[in-house]
Amino acid sequence: MSEAGSLYRGVVMHRRVRPRVHGFRYRLFWLLLDIDRLDEAAARTRWLSIGRFNLLSFHPRDHGDGSGAHLRTQALAKLAEAGIEGVDGPIRLLTLPRLLGFVFNPISVYYCHRADGGLAAVIYEVSSTFGERRSYVLASEGERFEQSCDKALHVSPFMRMDMTYAFRGRAPDDRLTLAIDGYEADGLVIATAMTGERRALTDGEILRAALAVPFETLKVVAAIHWEALRLFLKGVPPQPGPAKASAG
Repeated sequence: MSEAGSLYRGVVMHRRVRPRVHGFRYRLFWLLLDIDRLDEAAARTRWLSIGRFNLLSFHPRDHGDGSGAHLRTQALAKLAEAGIEGVDGPIRLLTLPRLLGFVFNPISVYYCHRADGGLAAVIYEVSSTFGERRSYVLASEGERFEQSCDKALHVSPFMRMDMTYAFRGRAPDDRLTLAIDGYEADGLVIATAMTGERRALTDGEILRAALAVPFETLKVVAAIHWEALRLFLKGVPPQPGPAKASAG
């Protein structure tokens, strides 16, 4: 398979344990793209384009600061700000593609490598349906990682701001494995996981993925609102965002 780009087919799982038990599981597929070899990845299939409409497409402006500036430049700036050096190898971005021109990515993940192939850092780019975006930049000492950081973006109206995220996983290879758990002071609140199997980025695999999960990116937005409604009907109280939380 090409190192420029791969496709992963799998599932995303969420399980909330407090104050009400609530869980869901959805099928999805992601692209893993070397951000320095985007055109090479797209050249292998008629169904993926960079910066223009297609069945699947990838637009750099959907990530980072939204300017369309080279994603490697933006990633290196974030790494430097976090005091992380030595990322002189590939940076691979795991993300949902645009499907028929539409995309919303709750989370995209940059796997940042050294020239020797080792994983130096992971950047978690989190977006909310309120149009906000925040990146969590965390160092890694190996292909497998366990990392943590404080929550800094009000993603869900049913989650408090004073939470800590715990990340566990490894750089994607034949399989994608990433777990993200959310903790409050008194323990675990939510456990999430993304898992998948690697596929070649070919015409056939893209068509099979798109047919298996039709309108994937619209489905993500619809599922976010549907699950929020389910939480509300279960009596889970909405939580204040950062401004309201600090005003108290």
